[in-house]
Amino acid sequence: MPAKRDYYEVLGVERGASAPDIKRAYRKLALKYHPDRNPDDPSAEEQFKEAAEAFEVLSDDQKRQLYDQYGHEGPSRAGFSGFHGTDEIFSRFGDLFGDLFGNLGFGGGRRGGPRRGADIKMRVRIPFAEAVAGIEREITVPRRDACGTCEGSGAAPGTSPETCSQCGGNGQVVHRQGFFVVQTTCPRCHGNGTIITKPCQKCSGTGTVQTETTLKINIPAGVDDGQTLRIPRRGQPGELG
Repeated sequence: MPAKRDYYEVLGVERGASAPDIKRAYRKLALKYHPDRNPDDPSAEEQFKEAAEAFEVLSDDQKRQLYDQYGHEGPSRAGFSGFHGTDEIFSRFGDLFGDLFGNLGFGGGRRGGPRRGADIKMRVRIPFAEAVAGIEREITVPRRDACGTCEGSGAAPGTSPETCSQCGGNGQVVHRQGFFVVQTTCPRCHGNGTIITKPCQKCSGTGTVQTETTLKINIPAGVDDGQTLRIPRRGQPGELG
């Protein structure tokens, strides 16, 4: 297993960097390596997780002090072992990702609640004359809609998701190590705050089912080859809402 890089080196900041400097450095790397920008690049996902791990430690005064004194061993002694996937990162940072990516259309994630759905991408070919004049087109796209059987809850009819007993519905658990308090994603509910004990058979507990929908798109006159047109609120719904 390769040795972990120095967290300050990962973020590209000096050891005496201020909290705003650390946040700005992380924002830059998170935008660069965000999974929505690099869907087919596993190395980018690893760098996204590496940057998130560095930010998690260096943005927390207690974890940063432990790291400065003991290196990578310090935060691990306090219960922080890094992130195992991007969903855990989105769940951990919650509102921070909404602030960083909400205006750019990238996936975020909300602690203890539904996850943002993915964008639907379609390539449309039109004759040159239509590109010059502009045209309205209908396209059929695959998407996932809320399951009608469970009404999007993911739980079997007649049941409801239950509040996670381990985190009390917060999606986070607190570990105490001496004088230090470390907050991590709940391992039982994975940050959702609820547990589905009896999943809906129709959607397998995801709250969504595969369907198709027809959209009308207005292609403006003078559109360029390869230009992207965005239709708000027409992407995939997130899991459990």
